[in-house]
Amino acid sequence: MMIGKLVIGLWLLVANAMGGAVRSLGQGAKELDPVHRRDGAGFAVLAGSITLAALTWRDKKGEFATVVDAIVHGAVGSLAWSVPVLMALLSWRFLRHPDQNAETGRMVIGWAALLAGILGVVHVAHDTPYPSGGPGDGMEKVSQAGGMLGFVVSAPPASILPAFVTIPLLLMLSGFGVLVITATPVHRVPERLSEIRHLLFQRPAEGSAPPSTAPPRKRKRAKPEPEVGDRVKPYDTPVIKENSPEIMPGFEPEPEPVVAAPEPPLSPPEPTPAPRKVEQLVLSPQAGPYTLPDAMALRPGSAPKAETKANKIVVNALSSVLEQFAIDAQVIGFTRGPTVTRYEIELGPSVKVEKVTALAKNIAYAVKSADVRILSPIPGKSAIGVEIPNTDKDLVSLGDVLRSQVAQADHHPMIVGLGKDVEGRTIVANLAKMPHILIAGATGAGKSTCINGLITSILMRSTPDEVRMVLVDPKRVELNMYEGIPHLITPIITNPKKAAEALEWVVGEMDRRYDDLAASGFRHVDDFNKAVRAGKLVPPPGSERVYQPYPYLLVIVDELADLMMVAPRDVEDSIVRITQLARAAGIHLVIATQRPSVDVVTGLIKANVPSRLAFATSSLADSRVILDQPGAEKLVGQGDALFLPMGASKPMRLQNAFVSEKEISEIVAHCKAQMQVEYRDDVAASAVAKREIDEEIGDDLDLLVQAAELIVTTQFGSTSMLQRKLRVGFAKAGRLMDLLESRNVVGPSEGSKAREVKVKPDELPGLLADLRGGEPPANTDA
Repeated sequence: MMIGKLVIGLWLLVANAMGGAVRSLGQGAKELDPVHRRDGAGFAVLAGSITLAALTWRDKKGEFATVVDAIVHGAVGSLAWSVPVLMALLSWRFLRHPDQNAETGRMVIGWAALLAGILGVVHVAHDTPYPSGGPGDGMEKVSQAGGMLGFVVSAPPASILPAFVTIPLLLMLSGFGVLVITATPVHRVPERLSEIRHLLFQRPAEGSAPPSTAPPRKRKRAKPEPEVGDRVKPYDTPVIKENSPEIMPGFEPEPEPVVAAPEPPLSPPEPTPAPRKVEQLVLSPQAGPYTLPDAMALRPGSAPKAETKANKIVVNALSSVLEQFAIDAQVIGFTRGPTVTRYEIELGPSVKVEKVTALAKNIAYAVKSADVRILSPIPGKSAIGVEIPNTDKDLVSLGDVLRSQVAQADHHPMIVGLGKDVEGRTIVANLAKMPHILIAGATGAGKSTCINGLITSILMRSTPDEVRMVLVDPKRVELNMYEGIPHLITPIITNPKKAAEALEWVVGEMDRRYDDLAASGFRHVDDFNKAVRAGKLVPPPGSERVYQPYPYLLVIVDELADLMMVAPRDVEDSIVRITQLARAAGIHLVIATQRPSVDVVTGLIKANVPSRLAFATSSLADSRVILDQPGAEKLVGQGDALFLPMGASKPMRLQNAFVSEKEISEIVAHCKAQMQVEYRDDVAASAVAKREIDEEIGDDLDLLVQAAELIVTTQFGSTSMLQRKLRVGFAKAGRLMDLLESRNVVGPSEGSKAREVKVKPDELPGLLADLRGGEPPANTDA
């Protein structure tokens, strides 16, 4: 009896030990890095391919080899030799092209259709033998034909249709499989055939190129595609068909399933006449096609982790807090992002949400982190979200974002990569749909990296004739690496006074574009450009004007606070006018600041900049200035941000994409090699030709102009009025009045009486021009 119990005990002990070992191995495989899991799958398929080839390609020795050979031949018939080859190709795809795994479903469908059609044709060619039946049937005949798969595909149509109809139908199925594998629509088959003919027969004739250098492939601008994913719907934009840029020949990109056929090169536009006031913002035609930098120039980031031990520890800590405070709730799961992990807490019946949100400090204490953010509820879920920073963060690379399916699905030149959200999904945005964005946060939170990512995205996806840029960098060190790129229309502006003048020029450019839109009857610059390219828009008879498509104009201000300190009124007026009206003109503004206070980001600016990107802030007040709600003060920094696109009520949390200075230098060097930069003289001329101001006026020009306008329009010269209207002290108001008296605008002081105003209202424009040091306006009455 004792021996029996001992045997049973030993048996249970061994069983528990083996079960624990199996569970440990399974958990270890689950926690294995996705890269290693993918490599393991590739090696497993390769081992199966080698084993199957050894069993089916040589003389069968042994019962196991005979059984395997019978199964393979019974399934695919005379094409059994191809199964190991296909498995080897699949393993090569796993090991050599891990970035193309997202297209595995399409490849499986394509190969299945191709093999089904071929097996069906082979089976019909052998008189369609049946597995059982007459003398010409049987499994041996089926194995010599198309196998059971060929029988299943070909038997139904062969039973009701003659062979000369069945075979074309099966060939159509195989052809469909080829189209799916190569991702080629039917209407593009002639283009693909033309491209293959070009590669096979015309490349050797290009004697100027060395034999080892492959001709650059042209990437065709796709037509408008349906929106991909909910994340890009609020700010996705239809695609505008543009000239076909090429992939940079200096890199060796990995083979893609789609290779667009080269279009015949467009004839360069005729040279424009001498510059006039209505001259458009265009480039001179370049000698050759502009090639975009290759996507592989940007390095990949770290592989995402699905789950770590730290996540389990946090789940246990959250469960303990809920249990300690007797709250009927449980942690039902979590979603790990690059920087933070969102833990989902489901409440029991009759439990208030406030009971969990009130435990924010207790949760922070339990998980040993001060940066805990609670969402109540998670959008689209009946759960409360607790976002806790990861101890082992993932690096989000701009290259991974731009190479993602979401980014490649839209070929619009203004698409930029932002990063990845808490659920690991790629976030891209269309600057043309924002249409303007405010980026703010504390020092070191990631604003400069974000600006670099936006500019690099534009350089990677657009040519200079599609997007032009104005860069304002009062710090002088943040954007200097982009000096000389062909997308610029003026040298990088570092002087805040010149920046104010450049913004005035942008306002003038916007007005010129609206004049063209109004004259031609279009409501958006995209429609205007389409009409120009189609040749539907011609200038009126006798006009020297030559219409050219307008490029998008992107204005990036890296530090708004420095501009608001020098010329607050001019800068605010220009920014407000641009943000109010410039969307239809194709002009878009990116404003960044590290001091998001109400005197820098004024109410007028906020009201007209609908999209916001907030990095970590030092206070709750700064978060409310940027987002009109709290949240940014809980961010962890280093690219952790809250993105509030136009039309959204709640911001989404994301980790901003990182791009290194080395990558930027390589891309900038490539862009400079493609085309020489062409600056517009009139942008800088407004600042250079800006009048010499009287030294006596100094920095009081803006106040003096306002005082002159006030006194002349009201015909009332009073120092106390200047104090009230301009909100200045008595000393400053007295100085302004003395300056106006010295310029014969007002008479001398008469005690308590108002001074005599010697300038009439109709003489005000000339007075203002004289104060500013410019030429008086021409008399238009004649």
